Amino acid sequence: MSTMIKKVAVVGSGTMGQGIAQVCATAGYEVVLYDIQPGLLTNAISALRKNLDSLVQKGKITSQDATITFNRIIPENDFRQLQVDLVIEAVNENLEVKQKIFGEIERWNGKDCILTTNTSSIPVTRIGSVLKHPHRFAGLHFFNPAPLMKLVEIVRPGFTSDATIETLKEFIRQVGKVFVLAQDSPGFIVNRVARHFYLESLKIAEEKAADFKTIDTLLKSSGFRMGPFELMDLIGLDVNLSVTQSIYDSFHQAPRFRPNPIQQQKVEAGHLGRKSGRGFYEYGG
Repeated sequence: MSTMIKKVAVVGSGTMGQGIAQVCATAGYEVVLYDIQPGLLTNAISALRKNLDSLVQKGKITSQDATITFNRIIPENDFRQLQVDLVIEAVNENLEVKQKIFGEIERWNGKDCILTTNTSSIPVTRIGSVLKHPHRFAGLHFFNPAPLMKLVEIVRPGFTSDATIETLKEFIRQVGKVFVLAQDSPGFIVNRVARHFYLESLKIAEEKAADFKTIDTLLKSSGFRMGPFELMDLIGLDVNLSVTQSIYDSFHQAPRFRPNPIQQQKVEAGHLGRKSGRGFYEYGG
């Protein structure tokens, strides 16, 4: 483990928070998983147990390893208990909420605690502008599903210190991921490029040149692990649309980033993908 980081707090117990907590606990770190809603936290801990049990059933890890990893994750809904070496925030893409969280966390931690955000679209500089010690703040952008995706973007605003970045690089190595260092710009690297993977596919469907399944099949046959519509269903259409809207606004409504009406209609209808049982495809259970 990174010698400077021993205890990690993950703020937000949704899909990304769960995945990041599992990654950190698997690597040997003590993890505090925080959520303001006790019910969501209970569901998250249950989901983590199921994920680890599934890995045991597939022969990926032993039952003992699953138990050890699970026991390293401590559920918490009291901000005062988030006294750690590293904070990874993974809540909804809302600037004011994120700023409020970091302002509160900064009150309860010492000057050496590193604060990071898993935002995928909000400028990291803007989130950290409310902090008293912004030199220890950066973006740490994991991808969904965090236990499987190897890449992490370390996003550096202008005020982040070299020491903070070096510590985060070592931490990412210790959790078994590969990092790229990105400067703070809308969408960073991956999400900026990926907008057109989604938007151009949506445009093709809108023009009725091909349907969702045909586009997915063709792109998978050309080497992509998942088609754009399958991937949007996995991520959540609401999340994907929110990221697209944020990048569109950050680039002053540049036409190439304009959200597509098909996705907006799906979100308004509550067809959010796998998590709602229906998106571009329908899901049982």
